[in-house]
Amino acid sequence: MDIIANHGTLLLIVAAAFGFLMAIGIGANDVANAMGTSVGSKALTVKQAIVIAMIFEFAGAYLAGGEVTDTIRKGVIDTSLFASQPDVLIYGMMSALLAAGTWLLLASYMGWPVSTTHSIIGAIIGFACISVGPEAVDWDSVQGIVGSWLVTPFISGLFAYMIFTSAQRLIFDTEAPLLNAKRFVPIYMFITTMVIALVTIKKGLKHIGLHLTTGEAWMLSMALSAIVMVGGYYYINRRFANVTDDNEKDSRGFGGVERIFSTLMVITACAMAFAHGSNDVANAIGPLSAIASTIENMGEITATSKIAWWILPLGGVGIVVGLATMGHKVMATVGTGITELTPSRGFAAQLATATTVVLASGTGLPISTTQTLVGAVLGVGFARGIAALNLGVVRNIVASWVVTLPAGALLAVIFFYIMQSIATFAS
Repeated sequence: MDIIANHGTLLLIVAAAFGFLMAIGIGANDVANAMGTSVGSKALTVKQAIVIAMIFEFAGAYLAGGEVTDTIRKGVIDTSLFASQPDVLIYGMMSALLAAGTWLLLASYMGWPVSTTHSIIGAIIGFACISVGPEAVDWDSVQGIVGSWLVTPFISGLFAYMIFTSAQRLIFDTEAPLLNAKRFVPIYMFITTMVIALVTIKKGLKHIGLHLTTGEAWMLSMALSAIVMVGGYYYINRRFANVTDDNEKDSRGFGGVERIFSTLMVITACAMAFAHGSNDVANAIGPLSAIASTIENMGEITATSKIAWWILPLGGVGIVVGLATMGHKVMATVGTGITELTPSRGFAAQLATATTVVLASGTGLPISTTQTLVGAVLGVGFARGIAALNLGVVRNIVASWVVTLPAGALLAVIFFYIMQSIATFAS
C-alpha cells in the first residue's frame, strides 16, 4: 500500500507506457489483419488503408470503446480478492500489458496474424493464478469469452456466405451484371452504414454525454445511411456512366462490376476500422483503466469507476502508431494468403466481420477480430468451393491462435515476478 501512496504517479506513467506498447501491438497485428482484405483485393493501396485506419480506428476507440473496456477491466478476474493487496493487482495488470504487447510485437515482426484478445486475457489469467490462485479467475466469464471465440467465426462466416451469395444472385449471375451492380451496391452501402451508425449512436456515445432513445437512434441511423446510399448512387452512376456490360469485360468478365465494388470497399474499410477500434482498444486500456482506478482511489478497488479521460485517446493513438510502423507484414499475410480476393469477395468478408465485431462490442463481449475475419474469409471461400481456400495457411493461422494464449500467460508470469522483485528491492 505504501508504494501506491509514495510512487503512485510513477506507477501510472509506467503503466501508461505499457498500455501504449500494447496498443502499438494491436495496431501492428490486428488492425493490419482487419485491413488486409482491402489491400489483398487491390481495392486500396497500403498507404490508403493506413490513412483510413488511422482516422476510423481512433474514432472507434474513442467513441465506442467503453463497453468492452469494462468487461476486460473487471470481467475476467474477481478484483475484490485483491482488496487486501491492491499493489499485486497493479503489478499483475502491468505485467499483463507488457506480456501481451511483447508477444504481439514479436508476432507482427514475424508476420503472424494472432489474436490480441487471446494475448491479454491469457496474460491476465496467468498472473491471477500465480498471485492469488485459480479462484481469482471468473471462469464463468472466461467460459463465455472462449465460447465467443468459437461462435463468432461461425457467425461471421455465415454472414459472409449470405452476403456474397446475395451479390452472386443479384449481380454476377444475371444477364446485366454491371447494370445490377449500379442498382444494388448503393443498397449494400445503406446496410453497411446502418450497422455502424446504429450501434455507435446507441451504445458508443453514452460516455461522451449523448443519450438517445431507441427510436431516435434508429431514425438518425436511417437518415445517415440514406444520405450515404443516395450519395453512393449518384457517384457510381456518374463515375461509371459510360461503362456498360458490353464494353467493359476483363478475363473474368466482371471488370466494371469489381470496380464498383472497389468503391463500396472504401465504405466497408471505414466500417471495419471503426468496428475494430471500438472492440479491440479494450485489450490495451482495460487493464490500464483498472490500474488508474486503483491508484486514484489510493488502493481501494471499486466495483465501478469511470474511464479516465486520457485513456481512450492513448489507446487510439497507440493503435495508429502500430499500424503505420509495422502493419504491412501481417496485412500481406492475411490479404493474399487464405484465398484469392476480389473487391466483391473482400467486401462480403469485411461487412460480415464489421457486423459481427460491432454487435459484440455493443454487448460488451470481447471477441477476436482475427478469428472473426478469418471466419468471414472462409465463408466467402466456401461460397466458391473448398478448392478456393489455401488450407495450409488456414492451418498455420489456427496454430498461431493456439500458441498465443499460453504464450501471453507465460510471459505475464515472468514479468510479474520481475516487477515484484523490483518493488521489493525499491521498498
